[in-house]
Amino acid sequence: MLKIGDFSKLSRVTVKTLRYYDEIGLLKPAQVDRFTGYRYYSFKQLPRLNRILALKDLGLSLEQIGRLLDEELPSEQLRGMLRLKWAEIEGEVTEAQAHLARVEARLRQIEQEVVMSKYDVIIKKVELLKVASMRGVVPTPPDQGTLWNELEGYLATHGVRPAGPCLSLYHDDEYKEKDWDIEVCEPIDAELPASQRIKVQQLPGVETIACVVHHGPFTTIGEAYDAIMKWIDENGYRISGSSREIYLQSPAEPGTQDDPNTVTEVQFPVAKG
Repeated sequence: MLKIGDFSKLSRVTVKTLRYYDEIGLLKPAQVDRFTGYRYYSFKQLPRLNRILALKDLGLSLEQIGRLLDEELPSEQLRGMLRLKWAEIEGEVTEAQAHLARVEARLRQIEQEVVMSKYDVIIKKVELLKVASMRGVVPTPPDQGTLWNELEGYLATHGVRPAGPCLSLYHDDEYKEKDWDIEVCEPIDAELPASQRIKVQQLPGVETIACVVHHGPFTTIGEAYDAIMKWIDENGYRISGSSREIYLQSPAEPGTQDDPNTVTEVQFPVAKG
């Protein structure tokens, strides 16, 4: 019989870990002195400990390892556990590779620019959103005020207040000089009847959306678009839906294009490839 310290040296497993395995019933000592409480282990326990270490190295939890060893689960169940672990690790590797690609793209950007860009693009998920909206074709984006006036007037008539920052959806597939297809939206959490021109709908959630925040007047928001489009291209993404402008802080005077305190988030649904 071996004292716990000697068994620790032989197995190259810390005493603290052996005590923990004892506490959770994963590897009980072969004998415990009833007077001193000293733990003693047997050479015959080394194969079980080595199997615990091997399965732990494969990424299985101690709970899973205990079930495998004590319940003598069939090999098919072990294969199932390992397939799940393989899929989990593969997902982590894929995410790590995507993270690495973003870091490399940012390094290239810094190396190419004399002054570091003021725009930081991030990827996030947006949830389903209930909105009242109105869609129309206007000459240019600054002309969408007529849509907003009608939408907000409709909400006011029905006593409904916006439940969050308003936003615009840009439905055109490419840049246009004129005749922009824009849908203006107000988030709501109250009941509101639809009309012939006003739609009440659920904007679908988006799992992967590229976002950048523009702090400044609408007249310079093109800089944010340039930054996010460049980022999408350099990071191997493609646009997969209508872009959005979220007006986090609207101009002090509605319709003003040159208020420097305006804060707008530009969003593009994206997918790899």
